[in-house]
Amino acid sequence: MTDETAAVLPGALYIVATPLGNIGDLSPRAREVLSGADIVLAEDSRRAGLLFQRLGIKSHGFVSFHEHNEDGKRAQVLSMLAEGKSVALISDAGTPLMSDPGFTLVRACREAGLKVVPVPGPSAPLTALMACGLAPQPFTFLGFLPRKAGEQRRMFERYGASGATLVFFERKNRLQTTLQTAFEALGGRELSLARELTKLHEEFILGRLDALDELDIPERGEFTVVIGPPEAEDQTTEDRMRALLVRECELGGKPKEVARRASAQAPGWTAKTAYELLLKMDRQGLREPRTESESS
Repeated sequence: MTDETAAVLPGALYIVATPLGNIGDLSPRAREVLSGADIVLAEDSRRAGLLFQRLGIKSHGFVSFHEHNEDGKRAQVLSMLAEGKSVALISDAGTPLMSDPGFTLVRACREAGLKVVPVPGPSAPLTALMACGLAPQPFTFLGFLPRKAGEQRRMFERYGASGATLVFFERKNRLQTTLQTAFEALGGRELSLARELTKLHEEFILGRLDALDELDIPERGEFTVVIGPPEAEDQTTEDRMRALLVRECELGGKPKEVARRASAQAPGWTAKTAYELLLKMDRQGLREPRTESESS
């Protein structure tokens, strides 16, 4: 080990990645930092204590640090660092800040001129991308999605239009409705549901957004969801989309509903881009304009 990593520096904040499940994934450097830090910031101090027991590490002390108290604890942590204490930040599992608290603390440390040291290691989004078989780059990590379907749909439409693979976390009780929303916004794409990563019962469930009823989803767990990019060889032409929009208009519904239905049948189109084309068709007089109430 080099001199730069051989000691825990005073007055430094260490961002330390911990195992997702398999304790063998803890790096020697992470072990040294966690053993030597004066304070360990943890989302759940009880869970952190159990982890340290499994790892055979003795902590000098835990401080609770999570999304509900981050703002209140930030000044306290900055004060400890200014006093010369070494502080390690961990999440419940994996890499801190990846949808977990810590960003505002790191930013505050940078603004105050305090040293911030990353100690990289396990990360659920990267672990899922490594083994799911979907295009790993470019990718966009969305963290935990908003709970409301409308906000989810807007997020999928915004980032899905980039052509990147999308990665996010979701809980079992919301997974089915979230995937349905993704289908409505993105159309047919490949997907992978990863669970129990690095653990004994690690599992990758492969499928498609346009065949959700064929997925056999376990009843428990938190999932890392990977949705592949649009399938370039199957891109729907604008002429084909115009025909789909005309057909869906004949079936009835508000313009945004029509656009969602049409985009679900058209690889490469989102509900947003289909809606924009529908408005363009209205302006060009290629279909009968809707009334004001229908356009809401």
